[in-house]
Amino acid sequence: MRAEPYFVYMMASAIGGTIYIGVTGRLRQRVWEHKNDVVEGFTRRYGVHRLVWFQAFDDVTAAIHREKQMKEWKRAWKVRLIQETNPNWDDLYPGLGG
Repeated sequence: MRAEPYFVYMMASAIGGTIYIGVTGRLRQRVWEHKNDVVEGFTRRYGVHRLVWFQAFDDVTAAIHREKQMKEWKRAWKVRLIQETNPNWDDLYPGLGG
């Protein structure tokens, strides 16, 4: 059994900018990869480097379900969720520790 959580997370290019939603079991490492354009794709193409929201799950199936659910949401719902906990769209990455 895995002791560490899985995460659904949102990255943004800027305040009110392009939003990316992902799921991972290694949040700090995955966000670092986005920030450093390690992998080609959406986040590199659109400069999405700011971690603005995340939620932890004990079960990978629940995390994947939440990610898929959120990807279907209207943009306004995603923005509202970010602003409820991070109204300034601050980059949460530095607070993840290491």
